[in-house]
Amino acid sequence: MKKIILYIVTTITLLSVNSCSDWLELIPPDGLVRNEYWQTKEDLKATLMGAYQAFAQLDEILFELGELRGDMIVDDNSPAYLRNIMEGNIYPNNNLTNWADFYEIINYVNNVLKYNPIIFDIDQTYSEYQMLGTEAEALFIRSLAYFYLVRTFKDVPLVLEPSESDDVDFFLPKSADTTILRIIKTDLLRARQFVTGDYGSPEENKGRATKAAINSLLADISLWNFEYEDVIKFVEAVEVDEKDDYFLMQSSSWFEIFYPGNSFEGIFEFQFDASLNQNNSLYDETYNDNYYLASLKALELLDISKELNRGNGSINSNLKIWKYSGAYADGKSLRPSSDRKSGNWIIYRLGDLLLMKAEALSQLSRFDEALEIVNNNRERVRTDLLSPPYTVNAFEDMILQERAIELAFEGKRWFDLLRMGRRNNYSRKSELIEILIENVPSTQKLVLASKLTNPYGWYLPIEDVELERNKNLIQNPYYADFTK
Repeated sequence: MKKIILYIVTTITLLSVNSCSDWLELIPPDGLVRNEYWQTKEDLKATLMGAYQAFAQLDEILFELGELRGDMIVDDNSPAYLRNIMEGNIYPNNNLTNWADFYEIINYVNNVLKYNPIIFDIDQTYSEYQMLGTEAEALFIRSLAYFYLVRTFKDVPLVLEPSESDDVDFFLPKSADTTILRIIKTDLLRARQFVTGDYGSPEENKGRATKAAINSLLADISLWNFEYEDVIKFVEAVEVDEKDDYFLMQSSSWFEIFYPGNSFEGIFEFQFDASLNQNNSLYDETYNDNYYLASLKALELLDISKELNRGNGSINSNLKIWKYSGAYADGKSLRPSSDRKSGNWIIYRLGDLLLMKAEALSQLSRFDEALEIVNNNRERVRTDLLSPPYTVNAFEDMILQERAIELAFEGKRWFDLLRMGRRNNYSRKSELIEILIENVPSTQKLVLASKLTNPYGWYLPIEDVELERNKNLIQNPYYADFTK
């Protein structure tokens, strides 16, 4: 996979030549160029690998979407537009409201999905098994992209066809988040029937769609939808069907999840290798350039007197984020300089998945089962076990705290909090607002708290440029009266 990626840049450039500036455009409208390109299974694979690589290059954005508005980081030296997000000063001209990168990835895979059966008829070396596997990978990537979009913007345009020519409608209205989630869940159920279980190397098995990765995404979508029985079913599909392939890393090897990565706990990780000039953004963002530091909340949760491995493995004594720069869970030893930017971005790992299951069990009042999962997770890193709080809200708080500790700075915290705020018809809205205003300047707390009683304010606005380009888009109502 990593060698293939070396020529992906060339392929991407070829596919982008003469394309228009619209965010949906990827393949040039020149039919001759398009028809010459889509001839063999290698063309499909190159484009599919390009989609993985393009998604991996969003590691910085995925971190920001999952952490900026939470309570685990504070600004230290970040650009003004990111600081504005953290302080609740969010406007439709903020750079983070640009969704173009996600739609470019979607267009990659839409092209793969369109040409996959065509090339099956052309290329006699392309088997039906390979064709179905390619479709499964493409559906996984597209579904993951849409899951990020829905959690970030709520309702977004649903694009299921490639934009290849001027005949395509570039100006689609938004589709409801519920519609999109239903469609991608159906796609994933199809995909998991045909995805392969072994690509031939650990890097590819962790870095490409597998049945475990698809089940993980299905579990995550189900948790977002509050479909708790489905969460349990999809997590147990990984636990039971693939129990020999994934297991929790124990105390002495816990930090191997992050360095060197691709551990037995990892399920799906975007791959980076600085030796091949495939650099992540997170070493610079979280350590070298000092954009963010751990918040007081993070320092409290990651107290090394209680959380030796997860504490030192997440932050160092200067409150710098450690997971993407350290070589050991000691908060002291940096990775070799040649390896500084090789840390993978982990989308799913078994520890995350089991805590999803614990959350689902607790919402079904199956408290003893939920507590067993939480304490198994704590025991493996040699930290104190917890006693059972036998109410749904108390269990929810306990599990969210455990997720905050275990998955600190892995792009999960904001989505966890948002899920809590949405649950049971916004019954815990006030708790979420309290968290949202925790790190904003004191002069803004009351004003922002008042604004955020509207749940649409928990999502980002559509970028003003998109609204100007596509008159069929309607702004998130919370931001409808905002000006630059």
